[in-house]
Amino acid sequence: MAVQGSTRRGFLLRGMLGGAAVSVGLPLLDMFLNDNGTAFAATLGGGRLPVRFGTWFWGCGMIPDRWQPKNSGADYDLPPQLAPIASVKQHVSILTGFDVLLEGKGNLPHLSGNTAVRTGAPSDDWLGIRAPTLDILIGDAIGGGSFFRSLDLSADGNARTSYSFRDGRSMNPATPSAAELYRKIFGPDFNDPNKADFKPDPRTMVRRSVLSGVSEQRQALLRSVGAADRARLDQYFTSVREMEDKLALQLQKPPPAEACAIPAEPPAPFGDFTDVEQRKANHRMMAQLLAMALACNQTRMFNMTFSTAASDLRQAGQTTGYHQSTHEELIDRNIGYQPVVDHFATRSMEAWADFVSALAAVKEGDGTLLDNMLVFAHSDVSYAKNHDVQGIPVMLAGRAGGRVRAGIHIHAGGEPISRVGLTLQQVMGLPVESWGMDGMNTKRAISEILA
Repeated sequence: MAVQGSTRRGFLLRGMLGGAAVSVGLPLLDMFLNDNGTAFAATLGGGRLPVRFGTWFWGCGMIPDRWQPKNSGADYDLPPQLAPIASVKQHVSILTGFDVLLEGKGNLPHLSGNTAVRTGAPSDDWLGIRAPTLDILIGDAIGGGSFFRSLDLSADGNARTSYSFRDGRSMNPATPSAAELYRKIFGPDFNDPNKADFKPDPRTMVRRSVLSGVSEQRQALLRSVGAADRARLDQYFTSVREMEDKLALQLQKPPPAEACAIPAEPPAPFGDFTDVEQRKANHRMMAQLLAMALACNQTRMFNMTFSTAASDLRQAGQTTGYHQSTHEELIDRNIGYQPVVDHFATRSMEAWADFVSALAAVKEGDGTLLDNMLVFAHSDVSYAKNHDVQGIPVMLAGRAGGRVRAGIHIHAGGEPISRVGLTLQQVMGLPVESWGMDGMNTKRAISEILA
């Protein structure tokens, strides 16, 4: 077997390339322990512009009477909490009345609804998550030809704020600030697609060769281990394949991207990102950088988190935040709702409008960057006060290269929210006829949004 013994850095997978030995480190596997133990080189070539996909998340839902439109179709109204999207309404579709079916499971606030929207089945325990989130499924299908298979971003300054995972044990960490995102996208590894001359870095050629030299050995290893190790290795080698793809892209001149323009580097993070206004500022800078990363063909898949599921947003000078207010703030009898909760829900929609505007501002081909993508926005609960999972708010932005209609309101009246996930996957070209598990399994796409 090509697996060598332990070193100070762990176990190694060894192979040969051009008569020279190469090696790649391995994660700790069950097979090493005793019984007690313990994937953008896709050249545009004058063809169609790529269609991108992304998610946008905000926590703690909304107040239904102040968020849900009363009119369906293209002439939908904008209740107070949706008023901030007026300038981008033509790009945004609102989906209401889609429910999470708990089927006897408890509603674990901030988890059950979120996992049901993203995996097609609710979970009341992180380790009980039974399927990858839909961004993983779509990213695996469309992300392989870009430098980053996916960009996972969080505007709260915390790399652990992420709702993208293959299972409950393998969350994708997030880039938590505009400054860090800039360095990741436009740092030393960035190849300007519009630069006249191109010379590959010889150091990249060496790294590419090392990783390519153990392909046969890793396949043999996968065949020789048990199911648990195979799953662990598959996840590990996925990251190795992504690195190989990145290195391969570094060795060839990227295709031209007319909309690509390297932005100025943003300032380093400062202040307290729990302050809703500072959060919006960091988010706005990250949205603008993400838009250019997409325009420069660095990725076709992203996840953006504006606020955590149990939202930590607060107003400057206040100690009681959004989430705590959903539970403790009394409903004002004069207006019929919680005013502080209403404030945060409205600020979240302002951030969503900023995000859509950043994508729509980049001209690409005969339209905009947003025309060539589909963004799926959702929260973890519906009514903020009681953390209900019936009617979780969903928004779509963009036209997916002409595949979907934009600027409409669809009310489902209690249909399973897994219909949304199925539709998104089909729009993005995945050959899937049904999606979801148990009672949330569905074969019915939302035909009203299809162009």
